Amino acid sequence: MSLSVEDQLAIQQLYARYNHAIDSGNAEAWADTFTGDGAFSSSASGDLAGREALVAFAKAFSSRLKARHWTNNLVVEPAANGASGTCYLIFLRLAEGQPATIAATGLYRDELVNKGQGWRFARRSVVSD
Repeated sequence: MSLSVEDQLAIQQLYARYNHAIDSGNAEAWADTFTGDGAFSSSASGDLAGREALVAFAKAFSSRLKARHWTNNLVVEPAANGASGTCYLIFLRLAEGQPATIAATGLYRDELVNKGQGWRFARRSVVSD
């Protein structure tokens, strides 16, 4: 299996929509970047699965802090069920009147699928540095 240029561009847009949604506090849009039974895990938040848990996490996240997720060096490869992706993460904390500070760095490891509604994260893990 190979990924078309259209698939690669759609996946890049998925990554961007994910970052914009979580950083703007749009919990529903952030959960929309996952499949209905999608899973997210990180050392900071633990393991989450399913839309309800994802929306609740995103709402709590945006109420706690303002941040920017900066991702780069995206590598997407075909996989048996869709695609796998990895990219670097810089997590910036924002405070009014203060310069942004790097709060964390890490790596995203992703399993992506396209089941007719466009590309979505089936599983997304954050591996902190």
